[in-house]
Amino acid sequence: MNAAILLFAVLLAGCAAAPPAAMPSDDEVRRLMAREQVAGLALAVIDRGQVVSVRAYGMRSVERGLPLTPQTVMYGASLTKAAFAYMLLQLVDEGRLDLDTPVGTLLPQPLPAYRQAPWDFSDLAGDPRWRALTPRILLTHAAGFANFRWLEPDRKLRLHFDPGTRYAYSGEGFYILQLLVERGLGLDTSQEMQRRVFDRFGMRNTSMQWRADFADNLADGYTVDGRMAPHDERSRPSAAGSMDTTIEDQARLWAGVMLGEGLTPASRALLVRAQLPIASATQFPTLSAPVAHWPQSLAAGLGVVVFRDRSGSAWFKGGHNDSTGNMLLCLERGQRCVLMLANDVRAERIYPELARRVLGETDMPWRWEYGWYRP
Repeated sequence: MNAAILLFAVLLAGCAAAPPAAMPSDDEVRRLMAREQVAGLALAVIDRGQVVSVRAYGMRSVERGLPLTPQTVMYGASLTKAAFAYMLLQLVDEGRLDLDTPVGTLLPQPLPAYRQAPWDFSDLAGDPRWRALTPRILLTHAAGFANFRWLEPDRKLRLHFDPGTRYAYSGEGFYILQLLVERGLGLDTSQEMQRRVFDRFGMRNTSMQWRADFADNLADGYTVDGRMAPHDERSRPSAAGSMDTTIEDQARLWAGVMLGEGLTPASRALLVRAQLPIASATQFPTLSAPVAHWPQSLAAGLGVVVFRDRSGSAWFKGGHNDSTGNMLLCLERGQRCVLMLANDVRAERIYPELARRVLGETDMPWRWEYGWYRP
């Protein structure tokens, strides 16, 4: 049996046995939003690899009285990382990128030789451990960097541990991956994401950088204290998190990924395969979280986090800033996902309950994703 037939057989078996995903009632969603004073929330459900429901609730602008709709442009935040990983695996399938080749071999110059913003890695010149970095290590957040260099006391980039030895979430690693695409392969990140991802799935209102036409239906953001934060109009693409998008577009993307569209069966499986165990009690703080044992076998996939659910293999990816809260949670059995985008970070407090309504009881490690969570 070849790999494609085997993958299809596994997915078909999972579909036959899994209960269908269920959309909560509008009244239920609005009740939960009111409890946490959530300004706006968009929700999509994927079942058997198909988008079965897309809805939007609340306001994209409280101050102007404008409703959030399924077509409202919202900040994708770190969901960008997972979409970028999907694009990189296409390059792997084409033989243009090897996940285990050191970055020093993939780049025309040594990494510390790049000294101009946004690609300034000169801080690493005195530490030869950068030579151990590979695309796989960067995709699994095992480089050894802080999340961002500006979080360091001196705002300088440094390695805190030997690359590949442990998990510590880092956007800096995705900057290096983008450098590999642009300087190593000579490709334009924005164009490749548009062609290979957004166009493939008909994502007409998604981009890696700001488009003027987004302003007609754009969501403002809201912080934990309800303060409005205007949308950041990003002028250049960032693999770590520049994607603007809509709930409709994201639903199409992740339904397609669930079905393995655009990837070989081997790469589709690799995306959500456990690559590196995660032994921290919470995702943040990235470098100093207490050690914990996860019975779900929590591990880094490629741009996503994977775990062993009671239903089988499962994976997720969050996206967060001070005024954005996004979550994608997928169960391989039945090819089921719940996707939640919010222009209000307070929405994260209702995500565990909404996910339960859609997917039933799961073993999603909410405490790891949200350090404040108490079941």
